[in-house]
Amino acid sequence: MHPIIFFSKMDFSQSNLFGYIEDLQELTIIERPVRRSLKTAEEIERLTVDEELSDIERAVYLLSSGQDIQGTSVVANLPVLMRQNPAETLRRVLPKIREVLHVAGVEMQLTAAVSFLTVLQEESVSIHTYSHSFLHIILQNLEHRDAGVSNAWLETLLAVIEALPKETIRHEILNPLVSKAQLSQTLQSRLVSCKIMGKLANKFEAHIIKREILPLVKSLCQDVEYEVRTCMCRQLEHIAQGVGTELTKTVVLPELVELARDEGSSVRLAAFETLVNLLDMLDADDRSQTVLPLVKSFCEKSFKADESILVSLSFHLGKLCNGLYGIFTPEQHLRFLEFYKKLSTLGLQQENGHNDNQLQLQTLEQEKKYISVRKNCAYNFPAMIVFVDPKNFHLELYSIFFCLCHDPEVSVRYTMAISFYEVAKLLNSGVYTIHKELVTLLQDESLEVLDALVGHLPEILELMTNGGENSGSESKLLSIPDLIPALTTAEQRAATSLKWRTHEKLLQKYACLPHIISSDQIYYRFLHRMLTIILTNNVLPVQKAAARTLCVYLRYNRKQEQRHEVIQKLIEQLGQGKSYWNRLRFLDTCEFIMELFSKSFFCKYFFLPVLELTHDPVANVRMKLCYLLPKVKSTLKIPTDKHLLQQLELCIRKLLCQEKDKDVLTIVKRTVLELDRMEISVDAFQKRFYENDLLDQEKERQEHLLLEMEQLEKEKQQNEGRSTNINDKMFEKKRRDSKTSSVLAKSITLSVPGSSSGTSAGKDDKKSKLVRSQSFSTQALHPKYSNIDKCPNKSSATGYTSSVSGMGKSCMLSFSDDSFRTHSTGNSGNAAFPSSSSRNLFNSADQKTNGNKESQSRKMSM
Repeated sequence: MHPIIFFSKMDFSQSNLFGYIEDLQELTIIERPVRRSLKTAEEIERLTVDEELSDIERAVYLLSSGQDIQGTSVVANLPVLMRQNPAETLRRVLPKIREVLHVAGVEMQLTAAVSFLTVLQEESVSIHTYSHSFLHIILQNLEHRDAGVSNAWLETLLAVIEALPKETIRHEILNPLVSKAQLSQTLQSRLVSCKIMGKLANKFEAHIIKREILPLVKSLCQDVEYEVRTCMCRQLEHIAQGVGTELTKTVVLPELVELARDEGSSVRLAAFETLVNLLDMLDADDRSQTVLPLVKSFCEKSFKADESILVSLSFHLGKLCNGLYGIFTPEQHLRFLEFYKKLSTLGLQQENGHNDNQLQLQTLEQEKKYISVRKNCAYNFPAMIVFVDPKNFHLELYSIFFCLCHDPEVSVRYTMAISFYEVAKLLNSGVYTIHKELVTLLQDESLEVLDALVGHLPEILELMTNGGENSGSESKLLSIPDLIPALTTAEQRAATSLKWRTHEKLLQKYACLPHIISSDQIYYRFLHRMLTIILTNNVLPVQKAAARTLCVYLRYNRKQEQRHEVIQKLIEQLGQGKSYWNRLRFLDTCEFIMELFSKSFFCKYFFLPVLELTHDPVANVRMKLCYLLPKVKSTLKIPTDKHLLQQLELCIRKLLCQEKDKDVLTIVKRTVLELDRMEISVDAFQKRFYENDLLDQEKERQEHLLLEMEQLEKEKQQNEGRSTNINDKMFEKKRRDSKTSSVLAKSITLSVPGSSSGTSAGKDDKKSKLVRSQSFSTQALHPKYSNIDKCPNKSSATGYTSSVSGMGKSCMLSFSDDSFRTHSTGNSGNAAFPSSSSRNLFNSADQKTNGNKESQSRKMSM
């Protein structure tokens, strides 16, 4: 059925047949360039060079009779030839290059300029030899007809001027420069002369510059071409630095003032920027009488007739305001501040709901210009904070800061995100006023803004939480209530985008959070998210960044139960995961754990799970494990970890005997040789491991400190609960004693000792626990608390045995009676503390003695 349908739709008419032929002809035309691009035998013969020629002979041959591409290759290889054989290269190759450059194309000219500069930077020959051999070639090609080639040779010449001696510069460059700067020379020649004079100003003394260079400068500042005047105006900054402050005031500044009133807008712009850069060299009189009037006229004209200077004015406004700060009157200070505020909102909708007359018919070019102005205002915002004083930020600049952070253009918000850290540093104790904008930029719709903010995110968060006036250790997030949701939202947006580098950078910076927020907040909002990224993300750098940040969170977690839960998940979901990819990430995580934690921590929790991967069915996992084994062995200490060392040696033997993969077996053999050469550290300090042992001991001390802090918090909570129970029971006992006073009078010989002992024991117990907790908090770093993993019950039992062994039988009997009474009438939690039993031992002996004396005195009185 189908072939019939197919042939029924085919049309073999003459017109369609010609159409098929035309299609075939088009296919042949497509193939023709491929056939033409192949080299013929004659072309291949012409491009072939004898292999027996040396490098110098081959270079000379290719420059003489080769094609342009071969000559360009020789010119590009000139630095290599100079390193190998400088004498022969200068004698035979460099003259050929000089001949070829007269008729060379643009590509060879650009290559030669770069090669000559490379030879200078590598110092293959002395500077005298270089100036004798290369300088003339550079000067000959300066006035090339192509502007790009001329600029390339000019950059090389300016770099050479830095290294040449003064006499060579004066004879070879300065003297010919007088004729090259004349009005009769070409425009390109005069432009080159302007740039060379700006470079020469720093090479000679002031009197030489005044006598030989300044006359040329004045003539070029009055050149008929505005390009020459603009170029010379930009070089006046370098000339002023060379001649000093006196000649700058008498010669350079008048030229700048005249150029600032030039008819060409580019000349006026160059004069304005040069004036801003020379503010540090001008005294107060010049600033107030000369510079300030010019700046005011620039500001007035920028909105009216000369919008070309508006972008440059907004870029230099911060430097300008701070440079003229000392001469501003209060009125001028306020005027420049208002001018900055106006520029910050330029091009946006006005408050009255309509645009200004200048903005009604905005073209696309104007809109781009206004965006650049607002971007420059964002760039200058830290400088404007200094201008108004950080104390006045909230009144003067906060509204502008808000507008710039919410600007509709991404580039403006991006610039604010970059400068956010500088703003936070300047505000110092008032940094809490911009926390809303931090949350806004973290939740920005553009990932570029987020990427710019993340660069200094740890420093910003540190200032936010610790720099504010109302910041405290117990309430770090009072000033930033929306910080955690903003951070989680930023991470989720970065995870769903295709910009994995931003996501990786964000995860790396989130490792600072343990210093910012509490351990519980990290555990519930970030830690499990990092584990999810390791398990589900497909980008390896992102997974590694999440793994390292997870290890940092685990390192600073303050609850042992949470730490054990995370460790168990890492072992079960990664180390024993079904996917070999997860098992590879487990090994990466173990590397980070060895970097961040102590050796004993790794050996306790991760040593054996890592060795289990020697039986992994995937060869890549076993191979990665073999690369990791030297680091794993370095975590062992002898004789404490002797059994782990035996397990490691057993696994290596199994790998050597049972491994079938050739690549893995090769790595195993190489690893065995490396392990044999390794020396294992011992428990005691050794000189060769001194620094590593100190670092490991510091890590272990910090880990023990976290455990001690957790234990201290538990004891504090138990003490608070116990004191409440004791007070309630004492109140109940007093109420009961008042009702049964007659019964107590009849049985006073039995009840008095018990009641007095119970009260004294409760007070002594509470006082001793308080002293113990205080001494524990002050001596938390003492080495005697290094063995923190032992259970308190074991230590109490030890204290109980040692105290009982030194007492007589009567004391033992009284202790048992009193302890029984305590368990039956007091709080049941008292037995959990190691010091309570030993204290009850001595209290019971004192109570029995006191009780006997009181009973005897009572009988005598009765």
